[in-house]
Amino acid sequence: MPPHILRIDCPDEQGLVHKITGVLFNAGYNILDNQEFVDLEAKRFFMRTAFEGPTAPDRVVSYLEQILPQDSVVKLVSQERQPIVILATSEAHCLGDLLIRHFSGELPGEIKAVIANHETLGALVKPFGIPFHCVSHKDIDRPEHEKRIAEVIEGYRPEYIVLAKFMRILTPSFVARYRNRIINIHHSFLPAFIGAKPYHQAYQRGVKIIGATAHIVTDDLDTGPIIAQNVIPVNHAYTAAAMAQAGRDVEKIVLARAVKLVLEERVFLHGNRTVVFE
Repeated sequence: MPPHILRIDCPDEQGLVHKITGVLFNAGYNILDNQEFVDLEAKRFFMRTAFEGPTAPDRVVSYLEQILPQDSVVKLVSQERQPIVILATSEAHCLGDLLIRHFSGELPGEIKAVIANHETLGALVKPFGIPFHCVSHKDIDRPEHEKRIAEVIEGYRPEYIVLAKFMRILTPSFVARYRNRIINIHHSFLPAFIGAKPYHQAYQRGVKIIGATAHIVTDDLDTGPIIAQNVIPVNHAYTAAAMAQAGRDVEKIVLARAVKLVLEERVFLHGNRTVVFE
């Protein structure tokens, strides 16, 4: 990541780009990359700016907060890799892909730990030298299970939690505890084929494309703000099992892309939508 990233979400008004870049210029910074977007209906302005220069840019934030419209959100991010914790169950494809990307330096974040409700994936995680915790859900209710998971999570203080095929529905209290910080991968191109056995549903309907959706988790199941999606073509020769295999390939790519976008501070939440600067 660049040395510094500035994120601005504020009411739109004339001259915002000039104001913001002028502050950086006058403070002696060099802009490396700049992207902006205006939601004309909501009259909301979004901007992501990567810049380099003096080592103490905190004063830039305080000055911008003074000159930007009320209800502005200004965030400054350093180049430090943000910590994440991964939750999984027993499917290996998404978790394995993230572990490999982390190992090879492709993931702009640090996987602090993997937590699963089965022991199955422990052998996959161990060679990467990342702590693995099995927090079983057997013989306890959902709130107690989540309490035990949260106790492990808090030991690592992650910025985000990634659900790599964590096949458990989270309670509103758990979601609230990590509001807007949980990233999920859904096994279809939402909003279609929600619920159990999506690939069997797709097979029975004779679909010609299948896909996956990565989104922020909210209280409403599989309806949170969408970060990334992708699809691949299929045809009548695909069995449900073949569709599932193809779907797993899409899932891991979409989840990795979503995690990367979030960690690079390219995703702005805007109601139940997102603004994503690629």
